[in-house]
Amino acid sequence: MIAYEDLKQLNAPFTAQFSTQFNKVIEKGHYILGEEVAAFEKEFAAYNSIPYCVGVANGLEAITLSLKALDLPADSEVIVPANTFIATVLSVLHCNLKVVLVEPRIDTYTIDPSKIEAAITPDTKAIIVVHLYGKCCDMDQIMSIKNKHNLYLIEDSAQAHGATFKGKMAGTFGDFGAFSFYPTKNLGALGDGGAIIFSDEAHQSKLLQLRNYGSDKKYYNEIIGYNCRLDEMQAAFLRVKLPYLNEIIAHKNKLADIYLKSLNDNFVLPVKHADYHDVYHIFNIRHPRRDELKDYLEAHVIQTAIHYPVPPHKQNAMKHIFEGQNFPVSEEIHATTLSLPCSYFHTTEDVEYIVDVMNKFN
Repeated sequence: MIAYEDLKQLNAPFTAQFSTQFNKVIEKGHYILGEEVAAFEKEFAAYNSIPYCVGVANGLEAITLSLKALDLPADSEVIVPANTFIATVLSVLHCNLKVVLVEPRIDTYTIDPSKIEAAITPDTKAIIVVHLYGKCCDMDQIMSIKNKHNLYLIEDSAQAHGATFKGKMAGTFGDFGAFSFYPTKNLGALGDGGAIIFSDEAHQSKLLQLRNYGSDKKYYNEIIGYNCRLDEMQAAFLRVKLPYLNEIIAHKNKLADIYLKSLNDNFVLPVKHADYHDVYHIFNIRHPRRDELKDYLEAHVIQTAIHYPVPPHKQNAMKHIFEGQNFPVSEEIHATTLSLPCSYFHTTEDVEYIVDVMNKFN
């Protein structure tokens, strides 16, 4: 069986270094917001060529705290792509703000800039863009809209570590870049983890307080905060993998190139453009008989995944919020998308076999 993902194999090259880091943290005896978190924050900021980074517990909290730091009035409207993972929507709801969904482009699956302005009202305060699957959004158009309407911009970069648009890193265009280090990410921890990157020093104190009970001095609480700190051990593990991130991305691009050059025209493939450096956290294709294709590949010992089977507006938890709203482009993507194996541990032989099997599907 060619697994869609296998975290044991994925992390095998780093196991010895993980053990060293584990023992180092244990010996230090400082397990919350210690030297490893501080060092990782500095290193991840440097990787993204941006001044500041604050480590948090996960990707959801990275977006949520970014919104909290803006102090938006209750019920302010926040524009979000209609085909995102549910965490993007949850972050807005957790902040008592109103989600306004905007359709994606059918070719890139990222938010359609041509449809954003029609969704803006006097209550619109922010846009959250999602660099989905490891491809940046069209940031030229989005930044123009942000500046024209004086809106805040948060980049959900949970799937886009190392991705660029015209040479600029994902997460560095707007007010905040929010990252997840969920284990399957290109930069994945051995548990949950997240980070917020930003350029404005004025945000740093607020975010540090928000992640730690609203406090920057123990037992003295300045604001209403949360407990959503990046774990010291996870930061230590992330420091092992960060120097290899570009190598991981290069390998995934190598596998993606085989798919792109070899799959036949029965499949809708990811688009490539010189302005975008894609990192293929997920290599997705589309097919009108997606479920049949998935079963066919499973029968040929190839595991796949679906990112994602149900759009946010059709989730049971969200139906009442978006009642009467239709997003046909998003629904088309969710009904036809299929994610193919494209991990750091997969080999070119794996992908060549998958291509051969897929090209016989009819």
